[in-house]
Amino acid sequence: MIKIKHQNLNKLSIILVMFGLVLFICTGCERDTDFQNKVPLPGTINPDVVTANTKFGFNLFNEIRKTDQDKNIFISPFSVSVALAMTLNGAAGETEQAMINTLQLQNIDTEAINPDYAQLQQTLLSSDPKVKLTIANSLWTRQGYTFNPNFLQRNTEFFDAEISTLDFLDPNSVHTINQWVNTNTKGKIPKILERISSEEVLFLINAIYFKGSWQTEFDPSNTRDKTFYLATGDSKQVPMMSRTGGYPYYQGENFQAVSLPYGDGKVSMYIFLPSRASDFNTFLESLNAESWENWVSQLQIQKVRVQIPKFKLKYGIGLTDVLKVLGMGVAFNPVLADFSRMVPTGVSFGGDLFITRVTHGAIVEVDEKGTVAAAVTFVGAGAGITSVPPPPPEFIADRPFFFAIRDNETKTVLFMGTVLDPSSEDPQ
Repeated sequence: MIKIKHQNLNKLSIILVMFGLVLFICTGCERDTDFQNKVPLPGTINPDVVTANTKFGFNLFNEIRKTDQDKNIFISPFSVSVALAMTLNGAAGETEQAMINTLQLQNIDTEAINPDYAQLQQTLLSSDPKVKLTIANSLWTRQGYTFNPNFLQRNTEFFDAEISTLDFLDPNSVHTINQWVNTNTKGKIPKILERISSEEVLFLINAIYFKGSWQTEFDPSNTRDKTFYLATGDSKQVPMMSRTGGYPYYQGENFQAVSLPYGDGKVSMYIFLPSRASDFNTFLESLNAESWENWVSQLQIQKVRVQIPKFKLKYGIGLTDVLKVLGMGVAFNPVLADFSRMVPTGVSFGGDLFITRVTHGAIVEVDEKGTVAAAVTFVGAGAGITSVPPPPPEFIADRPFFFAIRDNETKTVLFMGTVLDPSSEDPQ
């Protein structure tokens, strides 16, 4: 939410809402080319924007983990990054620089940030022809309020945002916005708004929809209830899927890693499993953008016996305090925040704008066919020998593990999380 500074109790405000939905699992998948048709940006992706997203993602995850060490965590750092990048178009001065620093975009010229994000999104849409990915953005402005045409134009041109004006006093406006969300998430998220308050003058919404299946599905007949050992020392019986096949695999000093591909293998889930003798939180403390890139680069295809649990997680968190710690505090400061680029010169809303809250929620479901994941952000891989070969290594995820879903073509991390208890859907 972006709120207008005012001395009166009846303050005007702007809520910026970013909604990111990624849905995995399908048969007969396809790609939506609407976004890439509207944003024809030829050329290659700037690797700096991918690096920035990776760094921001792990910074965000590690800060969240400090407060939720005993819970399942699941977030979409890419969703949060896109939401803040859209908001960045309205920031100026110290606020703009603080947001750039938090998003790790310091190595990119400010005028290149928008086209770099547009090119990245366009490339993600065409990454794997066997998965479906759609990206939809919209801005909903309150009738009677004028926003800077340049702010609107940048989000339209580079994020393909639809611009709509509604009478926020009309109760049907809530239904109109929720219907847009429902349509662009294929009914997975029917609504995000309960009501519109008198303070709210802008909603900024993004929806991402991804549908895909495992490159090689798990046979449901091989799924068995087995023991999962919790970090607390307790254990539970959970359904464990099992398959032996060729997978990118890496054996680290105190952990194993495996990559499970979707579609043509251009998008994968990466699972990092600390050894039984090691501490899960100690492993997570060593996990950052640099170690992630190092470990992923060492994965090599070999025959692996994989066992992973079926699980469904729900996660939600307010990101205001996290983003302040990561360096964006000025954007939440009613006195110092500068979002002057959202308002035309000479136009006053009765006060200045500042972000009051950023909220994130996500859900993921993993089964024999693939993965279903959704996120909401409010601003919301051999040789012949004559002897008997040794048995393949086993990757049995029967204890807490970290996982991430990554587009391998662009190296963009779309989702990441931890599974402490696969039988717990909602840790909140």
